[in-house]
Amino acid sequence: MAHAPFITEHEPHVVHVTDSYGRNEATSSPVSWAAIIAGAAAAAALSLILLALGAGTGLSFLSPWRHSGASATAVGAGAVIWLIAMQIIASSIGGYLAGRLRTKWVNVHSDEVYFRDTAHGFLTWAVSVVITGAFLASAITFMLGGAARTAGNQADGQTIDANAYFVDGLFRSNPPVAVEPAVRTEADTILATALRQGDLNAGDRTYLSELVAAKTGLNGDDAEKRVTLVMDQARLAADNARKAIAHSLYWLFLALLIGAFCASAAATIGGRERDHMRAV
Repeated sequence: MAHAPFITEHEPHVVHVTDSYGRNEATSSPVSWAAIIAGAAAAAALSLILLALGAGTGLSFLSPWRHSGASATAVGAGAVIWLIAMQIIASSIGGYLAGRLRTKWVNVHSDEVYFRDTAHGFLTWAVSVVITGAFLASAITFMLGGAARTAGNQADGQTIDANAYFVDGLFRSNPPVAVEPAVRTEADTILATALRQGDLNAGDRTYLSELVAAKTGLNGDDAEKRVTLVMDQARLAADNARKAIAHSLYWLFLALLIGAFCASAAATIGGRERDHMRAV
């Protein structure tokens, strides 16, 4: 009986704190997906618009004529700069919208609010990249399918591939001679296999040289020299293509990294302005 007043005096205080804590955790959502999706949609749309603008501008500076228009190096540098600028603009606007449109969190520490806004900006950037990538992937697939159908409509029924130019170089002669499709296909397969392995093996080199000699009338030494020359040209072209793709991916990585940072930073700015708005 002596302890009864002590229990009844503190029991309401303990229950009140527990209920308040439970209510705050139950009603406070750490993620505002509606704001994230809205910001991501805006960022993806801006990315596609700016991409179309940049592609049109770049193509307007290109020219098929020699010493006319911008050089390939200048166009490539401009494309990299525009890609980075595109990510900065689209990601910043999308992140700002996500931070400005999110739900206001109550009874949350300012450091936690800053972290959540940063996370909202990063998620907005991630969703926008997925949306843009899916759209571009479908567009590229459609264009490649159309190109394959166009290439398939050849008079001899053959499809142009990456090694067609080098196969033509193997069997070039004066006057020109007709080469059976089966022979061209076999030479194409040998070249493709050699490019994957790094070089022609002795058996393939000898067989391909004999094939070239039989179709062009060259002697054995000249046919072997032509095979070596064409193989070197094919390897150089493949190496240049590999380097170009690698450099493009490096710049794409840098642009996307900058976009993620801009979206996260812009979301904190939008969230701070949203919290400081007063009702009137």
